[in-house]
Amino acid sequence: LVQSRPLRFVLLGLGFFFLALGFVGTLLPFIPTTGPVILAGFLFSKSSERFDRWLLSNRLFGGIVRDWRSGVGFSVRAKIIAVVAIVATFSFTVFFATDSAAVRVAMVLLALAIASYVVSRPTKREPVKQLT
Repeated sequence: LVQSRPLRFVLLGLGFFFLALGFVGTLLPFIPTTGPVILAGFLFSKSSERFDRWLLSNRLFGGIVRDWRSGVGFSVRAKIIAVVAIVATFSFTVFFATDSAAVRVAMVLLALAIASYVVSRPTKREPVKQLT
C-alpha cells in the first residue's frame, strides 16, 4: 500500500472511476470493460486492502482481475471485444474528430500498438465441455 494518505485517497478515487467505466462497458458495446477493471484492481491494490479484496471476490469483475494477476490472460471473446472496441473508437476519432494528418497517423499507430498488446497477451484456455 502507498504510505501517503492523500495519495491513497486519489488512487482509491481513480479506482472507483475506472471500475465505473468498466461497469458502463458491460452495458455499452463500444466501451471497454477489461482494461478499466484491471486498472481499478491495480489502483485498489495500492490504496485499500479492503476494496482490493472486495474487487477480487466480486462476481462480475473478480475473475478478470484474478486471471490478469495470475498471468492466465484474456479469453478469446475478451480479445475480440477489445480489438473491435479499439477499432471502433479510434476510427471515430480518426475520421470524425480531427482534421490533422499528424494526429490521424498518431491515432492509427496508437490503436495498432494497443491492439497488438491485447492480442499478444496469453489466451485464457476455456474448459472443454464433455458430451454425455
